[in-house]
Amino acid sequence: MIRARRLSVWYGAVIGLNDVSLDLGQGVIGLLGPNGAGKSTFMKCVTGQIKARTGDVTILGEKVWNNANVFGEIGLVPEQDAFYEQMTGLEFVTYLTRLQGFSKKDSKALAQEALERVDLGEKMNAPIKSYSKGMRQRTKIAQALAHKPRVLFMDEPLAGTDPMGRRKIIKLIQELGDAGGTIVVSSHVLHEVEQMTRSIVLINRGRVLADGDVHKIRGMIDGHPHTITLMCEQPRRFAQALVGFEDVSKVSFVPNGLMVSTTDPDACYTRLPALALEHGFTLHRMSSPDDNLEAVFNYLVT
Repeated sequence: MIRARRLSVWYGAVIGLNDVSLDLGQGVIGLLGPNGAGKSTFMKCVTGQIKARTGDVTILGEKVWNNANVFGEIGLVPEQDAFYEQMTGLEFVTYLTRLQGFSKKDSKALAQEALERVDLGEKMNAPIKSYSKGMRQRTKIAQALAHKPRVLFMDEPLAGTDPMGRRKIIKLIQELGDAGGTIVVSSHVLHEVEQMTRSIVLINRGRVLADGDVHKIRGMIDGHPHTITLMCEQPRRFAQALVGFEDVSKVSFVPNGLMVSTTDPDACYTRLPALALEHGFTLHRMSSPDDNLEAVFNYLVT
């Protein structure tokens, strides 16, 4: 589906991509790396926003650069916001779908379908300026999905979303991959991508450092401690619900929440939102310095 050969991009003396070659097929692929690794540059290059200094990239067998046929098959969720704030979510997604060549009637129907799919059906007629960060993220996803592309690029799609919102978006990405699409998701947070796919590409300093099964990469750091910080209400009750699990080795209290030590971070991350729903706990945020790829890469390259 996506074929990159010897892609190099540089900005003056700064190298964005350095001789990158990849073949990406159907399903969900996680593009992982610390901030500044080259993920966004790769995204911009393969979606035709910038032209590689050397090398080339094809999607569905056609070269990407300045090719309108390919652009119609691509959906892009950019990292940065770029909205017309006075528009409603429905107006914005309809407008961008019309740019794909659909009629006004069809564009509106496709926009409504996409917004409902990302749980913005009740808010689609509200102005975007009133949207929360999570709602803005879901609006970006809706505009990328509305024209039903075969290849979808998502640059940090979970940034700014709450735990429940992340869970829904991850489920949607899994569904798109299971339906036969190609979805490339960039992130610097390892555990989020692990919930979406086993297929990952690790990039650092513009080079592909490793690719393959995510659990092989995880195996390289399993000897290191994993802690998860929860910002929540009812922390003592939440702690009581957690201590019975074998992989939870320690629970300690921190201001406004808990710190959990676990021997199985994948299972623990999956369990936490489910426990919050089951017991009626309010979970505001969860994070882990051990699963941030800034820390992971420091381990892998030293």
